Amino acid sequence: MSTSRHWLPFTQMSSFDPATYTFVRASGTTLVDARGHRLFDAISSVWTTIHGHCHPAIRAAICRQAGILDHATALGATHPAADELAARLAALSGLDYAFFSSDGASAIEVALKIALKYWSNLGQPRRIRFARLTDAYHGDTTGAMSVSAIATFKAQFGPICFEALPYDGLGEVLERDDLAAVIVEPTVQAAAGMRVVAAELYEPLRRGYAPLLIVDEIATGFGRTGAMFAFHELGLRPDLVCVGKGLTGGALALSATLATDEVYEAFLGDPDEERHLFHGHSYAANPIACAAALASLELFERERTLENVAARAADLQALLPAIARHPRVRDVRRVGLMCGIELDDRTYARRVVRRLYEAGHFTRPIGSVVQLVPPLSSTRDELQSFVDALGTALGE
Repeated sequence: MSTSRHWLPFTQMSSFDPATYTFVRASGTTLVDARGHRLFDAISSVWTTIHGHCHPAIRAAICRQAGILDHATALGATHPAADELAARLAALSGLDYAFFSSDGASAIEVALKIALKYWSNLGQPRRIRFARLTDAYHGDTTGAMSVSAIATFKAQFGPICFEALPYDGLGEVLERDDLAAVIVEPTVQAAAGMRVVAAELYEPLRRGYAPLLIVDEIATGFGRTGAMFAFHELGLRPDLVCVGKGLTGGALALSATLATDEVYEAFLGDPDEERHLFHGHSYAANPIACAAALASLELFERERTLENVAARAADLQALLPAIARHPRVRDVRRVGLMCGIELDDRTYARRVVRRLYEAGHFTRPIGSVVQLVPPLSSTRDELQSFVDALGTALGE
């Protein structure tokens, strides 16, 4: 039984070992646990860390902003860092406005509420349904769970969820007159074990159906798949885009729901008409988090981050086939630096992950899938070391 008073997410506390799994510091792509054991952060601390831990530029931006304005509400007020970040995100994404929240699930909740209020404001209150992909995952809050489809994450919480419709790629569901929006992950469904979605599945979404298109870039955004945003590669023109995780480079909690002019303008009017969005969070658009995000976006240009992603993706293309040939490996899936190595048994996957930890590599399994989603600043040697250690662990 764990002696820790910290109740951890997605963790069976009866078997948690705080003496081993307690991280005390980090630098670059390396985590250090309480025993002094150094580990390659092979999942970017669950897909968040972009440029490495404690990057000097992000750390400096945080310190500067903390000495100027640590926090101010975004309810009826703004500040320069939020205004600048909203403009940067609009320019990068091709959308027009940013509504800030804290974590990815919050950004999804905002998108769902925007979709409902959008149609209500346009005089079409019948549009209240949502469609989602097979094996969708969009977060663990109520609305986000409702538009998800993986039983492991939602089956026990049915009483607080609403029913979402399956989108099968044929476009038929998009013709329904009660559909408010379809929500999709672009190309990679990370929580489904790095499941790669065929590009053809998105084809009907390019045809201009009435429902809004929400793209969830929380896991895929900011270079994970090789592009700044994966939806650009698919040729999609979403009405709403949700971003989070890597937005601050992984340093602080911040997310955003990006919207087009058309969506934004549907909320304008006299205050007494109550057309505006009734939603907000206490720490939305926190100035320190916004400053970290601006520093992270600058690093993409200064350090040519996407070029490194392309080079490391090519390295993995050469390294992973040897793993794929192992008899207990069912499949190896990869887009950019998002990799899933599916084994033949989830208990076996947990054992392999523990062996990797002992060998200096931190990852977590999703069912029977071992993840490799490294920081975008990773080197070829680090990836080689991980693949070598995985090969050894599979053999053992």
